[in-house]
Amino acid sequence: MKKDILRLTLCLTMAGIPSLRAGEASPGAGQVTPEILVRQALARNPEVNFYAAGIAAAKGSLKTAGTVRNPELNTQAGYKNARDASGATLGDGATWSLSVSQTLEYPGRIALRKAIATGDIEVAQLHFEQFRLTLAARVRALAYSVVIAQEKAAASQEVAGRFVALHDVMAQREPAGVTPLLEARIIDANTFSLGRQAREAALAEKNATVELNQLRGQPASSPLRIDGGQFAIVQTSLPTLLAGARTRSFDIRIRQAELAQQGFKIALSRNERYPAIEVGPFYSQENAADKEQQVGVGLSVPLPFWDRNAGNIEANKARAQQAQASLLMAERDVERRVAQNAATLEAKRDEMDKWQGGMIAQFRETAELADRNYRSGAVSLPTYVETQKQYLEVLGAVHDTKKEALQAAQELEILTGMKLYKFEPLP
Repeated sequence: MKKDILRLTLCLTMAGIPSLRAGEASPGAGQVTPEILVRQALARNPEVNFYAAGIAAAKGSLKTAGTVRNPELNTQAGYKNARDASGATLGDGATWSLSVSQTLEYPGRIALRKAIATGDIEVAQLHFEQFRLTLAARVRALAYSVVIAQEKAAASQEVAGRFVALHDVMAQREPAGVTPLLEARIIDANTFSLGRQAREAALAEKNATVELNQLRGQPASSPLRIDGGQFAIVQTSLPTLLAGARTRSFDIRIRQAELAQQGFKIALSRNERYPAIEVGPFYSQENAADKEQQVGVGLSVPLPFWDRNAGNIEANKARAQQAQASLLMAERDVERRVAQNAATLEAKRDEMDKWQGGMIAQFRETAELADRNYRSGAVSLPTYVETQKQYLEVLGAVHDTKKEALQAAQELEILTGMKLYKFEPLP
């Protein structure tokens, strides 16, 4: 009875493990490559439209900055009663006036406003390009996470299946002492542990798939099978990466554009110390004792006695100092991140270079060999268990190393504009 219960428990444990081997397509779900997923995300992700709209808004501000103010039409109408010194009425009648005025900005003011608006467009475009690269990197990382989870789940199922088969064999034998009982318990414990690993891998695959579907504008529950292929790391030196970061890093370029804008804002605030002028023709007519008409040109100039725009000038100078400090901090931060990711990439590449070709396949064959020889009594249980565990650990270590190398390479691409990896289809 206890054996039947244990057998049922093991079956339920195995039921939660995905039944597909890595690389097998599920029914109705075609395989796609990470680059296809990247193109889908760039075309359908809603945040792409958000940044594109930001660029359009900045271009609208540029049109506004270069637009001349509309002329103003002023008109007045009234009644006039004319009397002499004794109070006798000389005459009365209507009076009215009409004037048109055009505001003339101080020279250079519109050009400065346009320069600031152009800077806004540049910053918006840099944010847009940075987001596209970051989105592409996130999609590739998630795609590779799905592939890793699928292979880990399939390998865990494979090894757990061996332990379940061994449990069935040992359950048919008559117990002869405490050793067979202990071995059976060790096998059962490993089966439970492997089942948990497989379920965790399946959960990781589902979570990554949900996020990946959302990034590419698909329903969260859409099935997805990915052909991860293989990627190679392009070797380069740290000085080359740092030089590329200084000229192509989005963080630095954005801070440089913001600093340039603050220079224009200081110049604009100084320019605004001088008033704009309103000038235009006017015409007035009075029909009282006599008919009087006036035609001329009017001029209106504010007198800058008290407001010399000193507050705005000081504020923009202070913001320029902040922008300069932000640029220096961005340069240091980018340099640090480049150095750290370059060191990570170098370490992972060295580790990958030490691997032998087909190492995972070799460990898998070793695990199968240990399974056959344990059944015949040529291999002890500790050796058998350790061999199965090492197969899974090597599989996980290989994929984790590749994933970390890919993440470091993509981070360097965002920081330096240099692509240090390339995907290739599996042979």
